[in-house]
Amino acid sequence: MTWFYNEEPFTSEMIEDNIGFVYCITDTRNGLKYIGKKGLISKRKMPPLKGKRRRRTKIVETDWQLYYGSSETVKALVEEYGTETFRRDILRLCKSKGETNYYEAKMQFETDCLLKPDEYYNEFIGCKINRSHLMRR
Repeated sequence: MTWFYNEEPFTSEMIEDNIGFVYCITDTRNGLKYIGKKGLISKRKMPPLKGKRRRRTKIVETDWQLYYGSSETVKALVEEYGTETFRRDILRLCKSKGETNYYEAKMQFETDCLLKPDEYYNEFIGCKINRSHLMRR
């Protein structure tokens, strides 16, 4: 299945300088949704080169293309009914982890997803965000 951004299929070439995104997964059988976030890239620590002390950092693309959320409920439904019964939409691309955390929580609070169990699969909202995480330097 494909991720959609502005009704267009989203590809690796469209990542540019974005770190992650906020998404909505919709169960097409019943219309229930799940709002979450996913990182597009991750930094991997590598051992130093022979004779050097400084560890190396490698930036790699995550498994975002295969991702169906962190919700155990949604993952079980994907396993049971298959990926074709779910639509995955990117709501917002983000330039930092802090921005990704902020907009995920903002969208979850704006939709009242915890108060609407008949509309959303979300079961909790977890966030700890500092203003300095959002400021661009």
